[in-house]
Amino acid sequence: MAIDPRNPDASYLDFWREYHMCTLTTPRQDGTPHVVAVGVTYDPEGGLARVITNKHSHKVDNILAAGPDGAPVAVCQVDRGRWATLEGRATVRTEPELIAEAVERYAERYGRNPTPNADRVLIEIALTRAMGRA
Repeated sequence: MAIDPRNPDASYLDFWREYHMCTLTTPRQDGTPHVVAVGVTYDPEGGLARVITNKHSHKVDNILAAGPDGAPVAVCQVDRGRWATLEGRATVRTEPELIAEAVERYAERYGRNPTPNADRVLIEIALTRAMGRA
């Protein structure tokens, strides 16, 4: 079911506030999908999804290899018959204030502060599509 990523219904938004591990799918340079488990936060007001990660990860390499406009990606979470996917264009952000905000959002959703990481970066996804059944 198609959903406006900037104006989701309450049950969809509530689902994204629950504790669920997610997957992030990025395109490798050969076009095949690279899928990894991540924590994701969803900000419909900003039209963004955020993933904090290490700057040396393959997912970061895949996004950077796509060029300055970023890479098309998807994040997804599943809980039995409920599921939700957010799609958009991902870029890698290194600004300390944006990373700090992403860490705060992660701590709020997942109930813990992530381990300190001097190599942390932010994968910021400008959302273009949402779908699911929550």
